[in-house]
Amino acid sequence: MKEKISVKKGDVQETLLLPLWGRAFETQKNNPRLIDNKALEIVEKLDYDFSGIADTQAMSQHGWVARSLHTDKMARNFIKKHPNAAIVNIGCGMDTTFSRIDNGEITFYELDLPDVIELRKHFFQDSERHKSIALSFLDTKWFEQISVKNGLLLLAGGVFYYFEEEQIKNFFIAVADYFGICDVYFDSLSPMGIKIAKKKVLKSGGMGSVATVGWGLKPVQSLEKWDKRIKVISATPMHKGVKKAIPLRAKMILSIPDILGVCSMVHVRMA
Repeated sequence: MKEKISVKKGDVQETLLLPLWGRAFETQKNNPRLIDNKALEIVEKLDYDFSGIADTQAMSQHGWVARSLHTDKMARNFIKKHPNAAIVNIGCGMDTTFSRIDNGEITFYELDLPDVIELRKHFFQDSERHKSIALSFLDTKWFEQISVKNGLLLLAGGVFYYFEEEQIKNFFIAVADYFGICDVYFDSLSPMGIKIAKKKVLKSGGMGSVATVGWGLKPVQSLEKWDKRIKVISATPMHKGVKKAIPLRAKMILSIPDILGVCSMVHVRMA
C-alpha cells in the first residue's frame, strides 16, 4: 500500500479540502448532481482526517457542488463562443474543472500558491494545454504567462472573499489594464455571508485558524463603481437552478440564503 500524501494544516490552503471533499461526497451518492471521480481519488490518497468536515458540513456541501455546476455551465458556454479560449483557474486548489469542460482546444491555467501547486503535482501533470502557475493571483507577474488567442475567462471559486475589497478592486483594474476584454466568474458573499462562513463553515470544520474571510459584496452592482470598464453581466443566487435531487427539507433551507442574497455566482466583463 502506497504511503498517503500529507497536507499542511493551519494554513489558508487547508480550505481547499472543503470543496474537494464536497465533490467526492457527491460522487458517491445514488443520484449525484455532479460526478468527480478525480476528487474521490484524491480524498482517498490524502493523509487527512475528513471526519470533521463530514460531520459538520452537510448543508455547505450542497453549496460546493452548486458552485462547480454553475462554473462548469459558465465555462462551457464561454467555450462555445471562444473554442480556443484561455481560462485561468484562480486559487485552483484541488479543483478538477478542466477535466469536465475541456473541448480539446482550450488552454487552461491552474493558478495557486507554490505549496498548493506542489500538492497538485501528485495528482495532475502539466501539458501543452493544461499548465500550472505557482504564484498568488495578486502577484500580477503571472499575466505574462497567459497566452490569449480567442477570449479570456478568469474563474475564481472560493477565493476573493478571503481578501480585502481594495485588493480585489486593484486586481480587477490591473486585469482590465493588461488584458483589455476579459470575463471573470466568481462566487461572492454578502456581509451576512461572511459571518456565516466564519462561524458555520470554517470554524465548525476545525479550521478556525484560517477563518480570515473579509470581503462582503453587496450590492453586486457596486462593482461597476470601481472602474467604468467593469460591467456586471449577471448575479445568480448560489442554489438557483441546481437543487435537483436534493431532499425537500434541504431545498427549503437552501432557498433562504438565496432569497437573502447571502451567496451569489457573479459574472463580470471587462470591456
